[in-house]
Amino acid sequence: MPLAVIFDVDGVLTDSYIPHYKSWERMFGEIGVEFNDEQFRGTFGRTNRDIFAQLYPGETMTAEWTKELGDRKEELYREIISENFTPLPGAVELIDALSAAGFKLGVGSSGPPENVRLTLEKLGRADRFDAVVTGADVTHGKPHPEVFLKAAERLGISPEYCAVIEDAPQGIEAANAAGMTSIAVLGTTTREKLAHATLIVAGHHELTPERIAELIGAH
Repeated sequence: MPLAVIFDVDGVLTDSYIPHYKSWERMFGEIGVEFNDEQFRGTFGRTNRDIFAQLYPGETMTAEWTKELGDRKEELYREIISENFTPLPGAVELIDALSAAGFKLGVGSSGPPENVRLTLEKLGRADRFDAVVTGADVTHGKPHPEVFLKAAERLGISPEYCAVIEDAPQGIEAANAAGMTSIAVLGTTTREKLAHATLIVAGHHELTPERIAELIGAH
């Protein structure tokens, strides 16, 4: 059975923390609402609809308004990364090494398809991924395992032969719930909050196809 690696996008393939924060800040600024870093840290990695529900519990926000604000935020995000894109160190090299080693590669992201497509284009590695699942493909956001289970299904690989590379606690929880090997890359989240991952690494440079295969085999 071939092995697979499913990548999250934000904070895993690209250093997107600042672009996402700026796009939320600008979008809320356009409607006269303050938005701070603490709020952003508490919601990073979730779908837009989940973020609005968390930030404004009990508020009367119609689905139309939520979509309109979310679409505007993502438009601003794409404007920002089109001008200033930062791949996560070692991401391209790891993608190339896994592909050369025969791994099937997928994406499991909460983001919209336009963002994911632009990121893969900016990386120059869109052709290396056999399955791409985005927030538009799922009903339930992370920590629900749906996004990773769909990616595995599209790859044609059983969950137990898949590893997920994530940077957020919700993503690690989703990978674990899917029955997959979970690898956490340290970024803006503390090691303590990622403690439930199969493995925690400081960066992609600590990962090799052999090490990931060994983790999956021991899972």
